[in-house]
Amino acid sequence: MKAPLLLDVRPDIAAGREPFSRIMAAAREVPPGGELVILAPFEPEPLYPILLRQGFSHAAQYEGEAGYRVVFTRSSS
Repeated sequence: MKAPLLLDVRPDIAAGREPFSRIMAAAREVPPGGELVILAPFEPEPLYPILLRQGFSHAAQYEGEAGYRVVFTRSSS
């Protein structure tokens, strides 16, 4: 299995930039069965239904001051 694609959007958000287009571009690169790991300062709940429609499930983990680590896994089918 290919290594997860890691995307840290915390610097974007800290600088006032919207990371949505970067996230969507990264999601398109994830193969079936692959993972996209997003590091964010808050839980990116609005992404959940959007990526669900693209075949991703998710698991979010709060990591204290570092924010959230969310693993999006693309369905293998």
